[in-house]
Amino acid sequence: MQKMKKWSYWLLPISWMVVIFYASSQPYEDQDIKPFMADYVDLDFLAPSLDGIVFSYHHSEVSIHSLGVYGFVEFFIRKGAHMAVFFVLLLCFFTAINRTLDVKRRVQIIISLFITVAYAAIDEFHQSFTQNRTPYAGDVVLDTCGAILAILFIYLFYQRKNRKITKKAVKF
Repeated sequence: MQKMKKWSYWLLPISWMVVIFYASSQPYEDQDIKPFMADYVDLDFLAPSLDGIVFSYHHSEVSIHSLGVYGFVEFFIRKGAHMAVFFVLLLCFFTAINRTLDVKRRVQIIISLFITVAYAAIDEFHQSFTQNRTPYAGDVVLDTCGAILAILFIYLFYQRKNRKITKKAVKF
């Protein structure tokens, strides 16, 4: 029974991978949040401040001129979502590995990063089979950045935890 409970931690990353798979199975039109934003939030005041920002991403210009204010903001929301989703996925893998495998923390992090980046690549490949979606290596880079931020979070968490333990030990 204890062994079953221990392995139940793997439900975290598996469930989150299912959520990612489902999201990347949807055509872009089903995920377009521009109409929602236009109905509920007036972002036109941002146009003068953001007008000078122009760059290329996946062979397309990203600017207020090419996407409009709502498309420009949506671009950053979508790319931020890439990072956030894979931040969470790495934390889920790390938790499962931490609770089930008897290896050093550094190895736990390396395994978590490897699996997370591999799944990011698989997810982008999966998008090639979804209508109006295209795989792009740049998105895997963003996913990896989210995973690296999760590693930084884990590192800071354990640094703080170890500092608290050290302070308690000194008081005695």
